Amino acid sequence: MIEFRFPAIFYLYILLLILWLFWIYQGRKQTVLAETEPNLRARLLSKMDTNRLKWKQRFLFLSMIVLIFAASGPQIGVRLAPVDRKGVDLVFAIDVSTSMNAEDVKPNRLEKSKFEISQMIRQLKGDRVALIVFAGSSHMYLPLTTDYEAARLFLDQIDTNMIPTQGTALSSALQTGLSAFTEDDSKYKVLVLVTDGEDHEGQAVDLAEQAAERGMIVHTVGVGTRSGSLIPVKDKQGIRDYKRDTSGKLITSILNETILQDIADAGKGTYVRFDNKPANFRAIMKAIDSMEKRTLKSHIYSEYADRYQSFAVLSLGLMLAGILMPTRNKKDEEWRGRFVQ
Repeated sequence: MIEFRFPAIFYLYILLLILWLFWIYQGRKQTVLAETEPNLRARLLSKMDTNRLKWKQRFLFLSMIVLIFAASGPQIGVRLAPVDRKGVDLVFAIDVSTSMNAEDVKPNRLEKSKFEISQMIRQLKGDRVALIVFAGSSHMYLPLTTDYEAARLFLDQIDTNMIPTQGTALSSALQTGLSAFTEDDSKYKVLVLVTDGEDHEGQAVDLAEQAAERGMIVHTVGVGTRSGSLIPVKDKQGIRDYKRDTSGKLITSILNETILQDIADAGKGTYVRFDNKPANFRAIMKAIDSMEKRTLKSHIYSEYADRYQSFAVLSLGLMLAGILMPTRNKKDEEWRGRFVQ
């Protein structure tokens, strides 16, 4: 494999080709020492090795070809190098129940959550990140990865239609989040629970305590406002109605901060609220940044290695050969040394 830093340099080959064709054209029109008296011309040329003269010109021409190639910055092969990443394992558990469509936070709770999480991912350096989605059940959506571009791409595709089983199973989300951590050392692991806080199972606090005992940190994020909002029911044309209970009354989804604060306390983490204010994620990022970081894995990455030096040296060698090569006819010198005193 080969790459070039400055491929535009290759356009100089066109100029070199034009000069070469011009040189051939001029060579055919003109004869060496054409205006010199024939006998004198023959005598002078007898001292010159025309074959060596041609090779001299070829070396200089080849030198220019190789010099242009070197100037283009060729990068050939691969170079392997170890990279030590220091960070933590960070898992986001994101509520995708229909209550996350509530618009008390603009544009709605889920879109606000996705935007803030995306900003958090942009600030990561060496940490591994995973995504979990949950409603009435929970699923691992993106396993731990350091590919932040892929993580943001997966995050952007999350919506409230991903899980048909409705509800807000915080304990299931916590259980799935804890299972995402496969290594034994738990003190470098962080779980961020993003939800409106309607726990339909009631075991989340106990699971957060168990995680804290194992050295994990559980942060919680409440999305919404204390006054709450109606839950829109959408189709392709937009909002067609609002969610109602079995008796036909409109349902108002209210942020349950109490349960989220209890989970954060049990998990030795921080509770923050995503509302209509910008940059709500900073408190959690500050807590993550203050954690002890470990070397998660030593990656071996490959890259192209610069090889222009070799071609520059080759060009210089060809140029010196063309400049220093003698064109005097040695056979003529040997004959004169043998018969002329």
